[in-house]
Amino acid sequence: MPKATLDDIQLHYDVAGSGTPVLLIMGLSVPGTAWRFQSAALSQRHRVAWFDNRGVGQSDAPPPPYTMAGLAADACGLMDHLGWQDAHVVGISMGGMVAQHLALDHRARVRTLTLIATSAGGALARIPKAAGAWHFLRAMLGPRRGRIDATARLLFPPAFRKREEMTRIYEILREDFGTRPPEAGRKGQLRAVFAHDTRRRLGELAGLPTLVIKPEADVLVRPTENERLHASIPGSTILRLPGAGHGLLRQVPDAINAALLSHFAAADAARAPALAPA
Repeated sequence: MPKATLDDIQLHYDVAGSGTPVLLIMGLSVPGTAWRFQSAALSQRHRVAWFDNRGVGQSDAPPPPYTMAGLAADACGLMDHLGWQDAHVVGISMGGMVAQHLALDHRARVRTLTLIATSAGGALARIPKAAGAWHFLRAMLGPRRGRIDATARLLFPPAFRKREEMTRIYEILREDFGTRPPEAGRKGQLRAVFAHDTRRRLGELAGLPTLVIKPEADVLVRPTENERLHASIPGSTILRLPGAGHGLLRQVPDAINAALLSHFAAADAARAPALAPA
């Protein structure tokens, strides 16, 4: 992956395709390659970039503190490096929090906003369901041997785990979670998540084409948090996915990709200059 040199770090990223730009922002402690189920499909119609947030993957992991505003500034810096004036911005989980700050602090750089399995923050949003909290602690802090199993249980509902071969699920997750990020990166990102709170500012996003995607079987981010985002962002739309868990990028990639392409196409068509009369 190439790298972008920002003020204090180097971000590793990759880019593919052609068309209007799309920026994909990944979640907590996960490298940008975890977007592979989306990047291949989206890059058939768009210029798509994905990257490792500071603290994870091949990007630098400076000492904390990290902030959501700072992570959003990193994303904006990558857009500068790529020469992009604006982009369709898509974020999942922590990446959805970063995307909110990017849209709020750098509104002109965001062509459309998509928020997947994420929240506006606040006390209730920091507390996952009981099963989710247990699997999260095992995945983040537990011994290596049980980490992938805990991650599978955190991301995928029981019905999906029964349908899919667990061997295949483990293979996918080892690619995404097999290497634990450095301690500075894990602590820095986690503290940024706990400090995240955009609840009072979401009304500022009125007029920005925004899609909220809600996995209704999520045990990490409470599904009601997605409804709260939708209700708080004037004019937003919501896609509800019954049976989908926090790992929906891998569980239902076709539904996600179709929704993203439709969202982008509608906004691009609305911004296209009107055809001159014959």
